[in-house]
Amino acid sequence: MLTFTALGPFQAWTDGSPLDLGGQRQRAVLARLLVAGGRAVPVNTLIDELWPGNPPAQALSTIQGYVSRLRRALEPGRAPREEAEVLVSAPPGYALRAAAGQVDAWRFESLVKSDGPPAQVWADMETALGLWRGPALAEFADLSWAVTEAGRLEELRLIAVERRADAGLALGRATSLVADLEAHAAEHPLREEAWRLLAVALYRMGRQGDALAALRRARAVWRDELGLDLTAGLKRLEADMLAQRLEEPPSAPTPPVPPPLSSGTPAEAPAAASGGVLRVLVADDQALVRAGVKAMIASDPGVRLAGEAANGEEAIAGVRATRPDVVLLDIQMPHLDGLAAARRILAGDDPPKVVMMTTFGSDENLYAALRAGVSGFLLKTAAPEQFLAAIRAAAAGDALIDPAMTTRLISAFAGRTDPSSPPALAGLSDARLDVLKLVARGLTNRQIGQTLSLPEEEVGTMVKSLLEHLGLFDRAQLVMTAYESGLVTPGEKAHFSSL
Repeated sequence: MLTFTALGPFQAWTDGSPLDLGGQRQRAVLARLLVAGGRAVPVNTLIDELWPGNPPAQALSTIQGYVSRLRRALEPGRAPREEAEVLVSAPPGYALRAAAGQVDAWRFESLVKSDGPPAQVWADMETALGLWRGPALAEFADLSWAVTEAGRLEELRLIAVERRADAGLALGRATSLVADLEAHAAEHPLREEAWRLLAVALYRMGRQGDALAALRRARAVWRDELGLDLTAGLKRLEADMLAQRLEEPPSAPTPPVPPPLSSGTPAEAPAAASGGVLRVLVADDQALVRAGVKAMIASDPGVRLAGEAANGEEAIAGVRATRPDVVLLDIQMPHLDGLAAARRILAGDDPPKVVMMTTFGSDENLYAALRAGVSGFLLKTAAPEQFLAAIRAAAAGDALIDPAMTTRLISAFAGRTDPSSPPALAGLSDARLDVLKLVARGLTNRQIGQTLSLPEEEVGTMVKSLLEHLGLFDRAQLVMTAYESGLVTPGEKAHFSSL
């Protein structure tokens, strides 16, 4: 059987044996006809494309000689006056007649465009990618038509890689795909689908922090290379991950972690690996307070106790060992107080959200906690539903915790400056400034969306972009920035450019 390969070194074969196709330009004639996909290529086009801008005087007879020799190589048994069946005359030029299965590039393209259930797509993409033996048409890289076709085939190859990965994710093969997707995203950092697949694969392995970090890497690359933010699709994916709206990753066994805390509470797997349940570490030096908070947590199936601690040092150790989503941290504890513990917890990689619990405390200390990046405050006398709402709000990052206390504190200290605080709000659009003003007033994302006639999801994306633009990581820090920059002043009613 006669076959042709272009996905790697260009060659024609008979029953697995290579054919002598002659010199480079003669081979280029056959390659150009193959690229045409069975359509006729006029002789004048062949001449112009084989000798760009400078064809020889005898170009026509040269092309005819090339075709004659190629016909003998491709159909050695053909009689002298018999019509050619492979490289045929198709006035005003020539065409290659072959079935899709005889040309690897044609078969590849057909497979990439195939459809069906995930198992079928996986098998087809595996077959398609297996046809590649190297860069397509590389030996003709000095000819523009070959460069164009090679680029088209390479784009199809990348699509096949991504379709295979998408099917693999649907088949539950995230773990085996992550390494390949890391390499794919690193090699092609401007491809949206590469980052989406990598983030989803990490998420489905239970590595939510790594999934979000992958999207942060994509954002940094795009800003550096293109001056653009993430696409709307990747922003939606990021927001869905933060809100845990994606299909939950399958549970995976995790190695046991020795209990690091004095209470003997066993360490558990991260929230992402336990069905999306929010995991909370409670740190307070009073056993009675811890018991009350634990009872509140036990009453809600969407929240689970990750551990408890009696002082700041145990809280830090507990965070490292159990990787909770939220830490409820008493602001005054022995050995290491809550403020110092919060600073160290929030300075770590992929830190949890921290909510300070207090019955009393100086405004100086509370304000310092906001500067450290805590999500807000809870009175220990708060009702159970307030505790549970605060845990969810902190994890989602879409509302202040006790906005009245938070904004009061920030208003009281609004005249202060801090050399480490973000610079003035230069470069922010009016739309983002409007959102920042409402964040500073303590509104949730939903309330902001209602005020500005924006979808709640879009508000969440804008809040995240504000945090990244200003180098912050918590909503309360945005409020501080709004006051300290003078965008909002205590007692002022907000005015918005878009209203």
